[in-house]
Amino acid sequence: MALAAATALAAETTPAISGDYLEVRSCDVYTGYCFANSEMNLAGKEATMFWTVREGAWNGTKLDGLGVMAVVKADGTLGDLKYEPRSASAVLIVDAKADAKQRLALADFARSMAGKLITKVVDVKSAPIEAKLATCAKLGCASVKAGDLVEISTSCLGGKHDVCGNEETYYPPLTKVNGAYPIFTEMATFTGSGLDCTWQIAGKRSAFLASFSVDPKADSSVQLSSLLR
Repeated sequence: MALAAATALAAETTPAISGDYLEVRSCDVYTGYCFANSEMNLAGKEATMFWTVREGAWNGTKLDGLGVMAVVKADGTLGDLKYEPRSASAVLIVDAKADAKQRLALADFARSMAGKLITKVVDVKSAPIEAKLATCAKLGCASVKAGDLVEISTSCLGGKHDVCGNEETYYPPLTKVNGAYPIFTEMATFTGSGLDCTWQIAGKRSAFLASFSVDPKADSSVQLSSLLR
């Protein structure tokens, strides 16, 4: 009986789905107030949010080893704590390795994680996704490629990236995470259609790495775990 109870408790507390998360913005997220104010409403309207699943299921569909990406364009600087953008559009990119049922689950998972940011999905595309996250000793190096639509490479932040001397993590991540840490965007591009624009970002302190662990049965809120393990 004790073994059965312990097994049942473990099943109740095991997250339904977990993995790693990369976010890249078109404005500095690690910066000083002077730099942030100079970019406000001029930059930061675009973002790429990427989830790669280590293990787990969504809506009863196993998603182990698959990824999904939301490429977002808003009408104001994303993450502005005082003036939230009034609307946002998104292109979802689901892993080409996924079958039809998994693609639907991945798209729904991204919508749930990003919330109101991607309530207006203008297109859902399928592409082969190659991802390596936190590949260096300091866990800041990452590379992601989604077909010919998105390409991202990052590295660790260091003292050479402090420009004005009072830098901090000025903006929070666009989805709820615990302990997310800022990293340096070497390059990030979006060359797809659907958002009436494309972009190339280089040399900005504009990205985050984290991990996620979600139990959709717990409640309607997104609960996320600690950093990359």
